[in-house]
Amino acid sequence: MRARITFTKQGALRYTGHLDLHRLWERAMRRAELPLSYSQGFHPQPKISLASALPLGFSSRGEVLDVRFNEEIPTQEIADRLKDSLPRDIHITQVESVEERLPALQTLVLSAEYQVHLTEPVQGSDLMRKIEEIKNSEALPRERRGRFYDLRPLIERLDLETEADGKHCLFMILAAREGATGRPEEVLNVLGIEPEYTRVERIRLIFKE
Repeated sequence: MRARITFTKQGALRYTGHLDLHRLWERAMRRAELPLSYSQGFHPQPKISLASALPLGFSSRGEVLDVRFNEEIPTQEIADRLKDSLPRDIHITQVESVEERLPALQTLVLSAEYQVHLTEPVQGSDLMRKIEEIKNSEALPRERRGRFYDLRPLIERLDLETEADGKHCLFMILAAREGATGRPEEVLNVLGIEPEYTRVERIRLIFKE
């Protein structure tokens, strides 16, 4: 059985890395006595795959993983058995059974939507002007780890809203393409906003149909 689990990652778990999150899920499934499937070989690994690594410090409302079990289990039972085995900062929002023959989960991710709360006051009109400049630009050359790429085609949405407390919030949809993935911190850099003055949350991952 191949099950797909959608979950939140909040609180202190924002600072849990990708590999540690993978181990956390493996331990939780063992405690829940779920029949995990393992790979073959000298170092068998549980067949758990996370859709997309979430940068340290980011929270999320919509992380996704696929897991394979050795037997069919009702999806509600999977959620119920995991409930008491997971830390409180992880909450399961959906469990569904998916086709075994589907491609690897990581290859299905098209883009990701982010909400970026600005924790320090900014001049809204100046920020809107910079956003419009980005939208109207033909290219945004960037360098990451010695490689040059164009950030502009990776920005599918970039909008600014004002919250009830008067502070500003950015919404971004950034593409995840082979060899290039849009990152919120890169967009913030172009806007002249220091990442430490923001709180970033991934709202959802967008998959191929």
